[in-house]
Amino acid sequence: MDVLSDVLAVVRAGRPRSALVTWQGQWAQEFLPVPGAVGFRVVVRGSCVLVPAGAAPVPLAAGDVVLLPHGRGHVLADSPATPPTARACDPADDDFRESHPLAIADIAGSSTVTLCGAYELAPEGHHPLLRDLPEVVHLDSRADGRTELKTVVDMLGAELARPRLGTDAVIPALLDMLLLYALRAWFDGTPAEAGTGWAAALGDPAVAAALHAIHREPAHPWTVASLAELAGLSRAPFARRFTDLVGRPPARYLTWWRMTTAARLLRESDTPLSAIARAVGYHSEFAFAVAFKRRYDTPPGRYRRSTAPFSS
Repeated sequence: MDVLSDVLAVVRAGRPRSALVTWQGQWAQEFLPVPGAVGFRVVVRGSCVLVPAGAAPVPLAAGDVVLLPHGRGHVLADSPATPPTARACDPADDDFRESHPLAIADIAGSSTVTLCGAYELAPEGHHPLLRDLPEVVHLDSRADGRTELKTVVDMLGAELARPRLGTDAVIPALLDMLLLYALRAWFDGTPAEAGTGWAAALGDPAVAAALHAIHREPAHPWTVASLAELAGLSRAPFARRFTDLVGRPPARYLTWWRMTTAARLLRESDTPLSAIARAVGYHSEFAFAVAFKRRYDTPPGRYRRSTAPFSS
């Protein structure tokens, strides 16, 4: 898998929560901060304004997509001057859909329709790729070069406006595509201006080559020297460049990614510990258990029992 796909597969947990909300007249809704989640807002129809806590309002129009990578609290309203309703909304609550039920029949006559929700992150999902994103990622899906993002937004609108057989399965898949295409659009538009961070790392041929190699073969016995050779640089310049852009030295990132991958396999599968150890580059189950406990402060078996959905 490429780096972006691999990271999203590991850091995302469960199904995204979402609700189609119709707004009419004067309105304003406060959304509470959601730690451990990536919030999203899609303007299906009409216009509105997003007011992040302590930041300038962001005008939004139909087709706009907003990601809140750090779950920042904010207000969505018809105008920055409209005070929010008394009851704040928390997309992490189980009653999120009930507090903002689907109102399909109202779409045609509503002044504004938005899709609001959040992607839950895994306990170990704080990947530096997401950490480096700004508090608010605002994308116009109609902009040049964003055909795929616009297509996903249009498909979401069509499924929500006219639910049919299979809609319950289609919506989560489209929301996953929305996250991927939104992040791709942001990264595609950022490397030229970015001097550090993951946008710059993925835009740097040498560092990107090393990252793709680590993600493609985490079990390979990579060394700083072998990664530097793959990147076409000598060892010391490669290590400095990788560390500056990624935020971790190559060897530390390799170990961190191996443990993150192992945690996902423990959480989502019943693969034997010995097989997981081999999949992330450890020939000894004991050595793997020591490394895993150092990272998560708990043995892999106990971690599996506490997080795996199939465990009793």
